Amino acid sequence: MSLKYAYLGPAGTFTQAALQKIADSSDELIPYANVTAALNAVRSGECAKALVPIENSVEGVVARTLDELAIGDALVITAETTLPVSFSLMSLENKDPKSINSIATHPHAESQCREYIAKNFPNAQVVESSSTAAAAKGLSKGEYDAAIAAPIAAKNYNLKVIAENIGDNPGAVTRFVVVEKPNKVPAPTGKDRTSMVVFIAIDHAGALLEILNEFAKYEVNLTFIQSRPTGVGLGHYHFIIDVEGHIQDEAISATLTGLKQICEDVRFLGSYPQAK
Repeated sequence: MSLKYAYLGPAGTFTQAALQKIADSSDELIPYANVTAALNAVRSGECAKALVPIENSVEGVVARTLDELAIGDALVITAETTLPVSFSLMSLENKDPKSINSIATHPHAESQCREYIAKNFPNAQVVESSSTAAAAKGLSKGEYDAAIAAPIAAKNYNLKVIAENIGDNPGAVTRFVVVEKPNKVPAPTGKDRTSMVVFIAIDHAGALLEILNEFAKYEVNLTFIQSRPTGVGLGHYHFIIDVEGHIQDEAISATLTGLKQICEDVRFLGSYPQAK
């Protein structure tokens, strides 16, 4: 049966490229303007699943994804995938590279291509866009002189690639997660990841240590931890945490039970196979 997938659009984003790795050919892939809109499409039932970026090996976390999963109506992660990130500089076919005065791209992409931009286009204005694909789309309409985007965007918008692999770190990788409404948890595979959000009542001395002690007590290995403000006020934080293992593992289950006893709330975000 075919599924409807929401993803961070427009067409031509790295998210689309990652989604094409895991979706069936019969699935419908629907682009949305931002992460919030993509996740809300799942919450409303417009789409069965969404694929959104959550972490980059160079730039770190995608804060909007973390905040939506922690604070919005409950959703769970059921799978993940990774994608090597390769940036291309593109322009219109008739554009002379020497006359490029404005380059549009997403802030994450700009920060990963700073050395290239500084060396080759030191006087060009860098224009922030909502995604690399949005930059390519704007370029196709003549809004900018050039764009930095995924190679797939050049094909989608009929653009000329001036330079390939311009990222300052050639080993950059982005992790994406498949998100659905809470339902059946995927069965353990032996190499799983469990994600959760831990809310502390209010920031106090030793709060993080109290949380970490629960994981240490049951020898649970943390692979990711990030603090984020709840938005309620200063001093109110929650932690997004990934650990090795599955919710059905005794150690993980016991850790969650312990956390619920010392924290204001714990939100289970899913247990799912780790990406290869």
